[in-house]
Amino acid sequence: MRRTPSRRLFAATLLVAAVLAPITATPAAAVHAVSAVGAHRHGEDDCPPGGLGPELTARLDRAVEDVRRQAGIPGVTVGLWMPGRGSYVRATGVADKVTGRPMSTDGYLRIGSETKTFTVTALLKLVDDHRIGLDDPISRYVHGVPNGRRITLRHLAEMRSGLFPYTSDPDFVHDLLSDPQRSFTPEQSLAYGFKHKNTFEPGAKFEYSNSNLVLLGLVVEKVTGQPLDGFLRNRVLRPAHLRHTFLPSGPEFPEPHPRGYTNQTLSGAVADSTDWNPSWAWAAGAMISDLHDLRRWAKTVATGELLSPGTQAQRLKTLPTGVPGLSYGLGIFETGGWIGHNGSIPGYETVTVYLPERDATLVIMINTDITSQGQEPSTLLARAITKVVTPDHVYDGAVQPR
Repeated sequence: MRRTPSRRLFAATLLVAAVLAPITATPAAAVHAVSAVGAHRHGEDDCPPGGLGPELTARLDRAVEDVRRQAGIPGVTVGLWMPGRGSYVRATGVADKVTGRPMSTDGYLRIGSETKTFTVTALLKLVDDHRIGLDDPISRYVHGVPNGRRITLRHLAEMRSGLFPYTSDPDFVHDLLSDPQRSFTPEQSLAYGFKHKNTFEPGAKFEYSNSNLVLLGLVVEKVTGQPLDGFLRNRVLRPAHLRHTFLPSGPEFPEPHPRGYTNQTLSGAVADSTDWNPSWAWAAGAMISDLHDLRRWAKTVATGELLSPGTQAQRLKTLPTGVPGLSYGLGIFETGGWIGHNGSIPGYETVTVYLPERDATLVIMINTDITSQGQEPSTLLARAITKVVTPDHVYDGAVQPR
């Protein structure tokens, strides 16, 4: 029977991670400490292996490898930084299932919906510049949005607009998966969703929709007169000192990077999606980054280093999502005390979160989005890791389109 993959096109499901049962696993691979190359390239001195002590490090190694094997994840890169206690930076498994090239801590990765934290930060910079207001209607900036006079920029950023998610449209799914190299404009992507009726009145409830963030990207371009990638580079990435993060215009993907594997195909067969064109996701999910930039970004976005205190307070005013223990603010979520976002795009998943209570940062990067017993593999890893290091603050859930 043909599989319908639209439910989970890039980002992690509103699910609570469950206990894994043994399934067929990727062949074992060595666990690698942070590479000297990566530390040198970023000018950082990560704590050496055992920085959290041999016992805790061994427990983390086991937790990561158990999930990797049970969930069939080819390769995993993890960075955990806990000031006053130490750090844990590891890669395990393979970056390429054909050649057996090991996963490393040095690679670039497609970060999927973590892009939303950058797009919303760009929007909030314009709020601080007094160029827009969060309660402005989207119709002021973009014409043709269903119910656009009543949907505000705030509704879009907090996923409460009621706009139909274009990634849930069957024609979109067919068109994308029939030609994954195809280039989509933002307007073309949005059109798939706009042909549907809105799913609820603005503000009535939470529904994760990539349509919201594509619209916010268009707002940034309309107000600034600049391409989104340029505004992000100048007003967000450079001030945050992120030198290896960018919004691509097409399928470009700098080396080194792992191969990505997905079963979001028309047949349901596993495919190598490394060079698929992410333009369809644009402001909602097309960005590329690496471990050390995401480490910096986790604290920057969670603490509001680039924003005024008042604007950051609005960003962090999270509301229930309908999933216990998971709330969502303006392009950011909170679960178990961890603040940040996850990302998923065919072939790759990430988690980047910060725990203010412990000044702790967790970054996870993997090269598959294939679920395990209905669970996103990145969520399973985040839950297993936080159960070990912060048992009173367990990462329980993440977000994605239906």
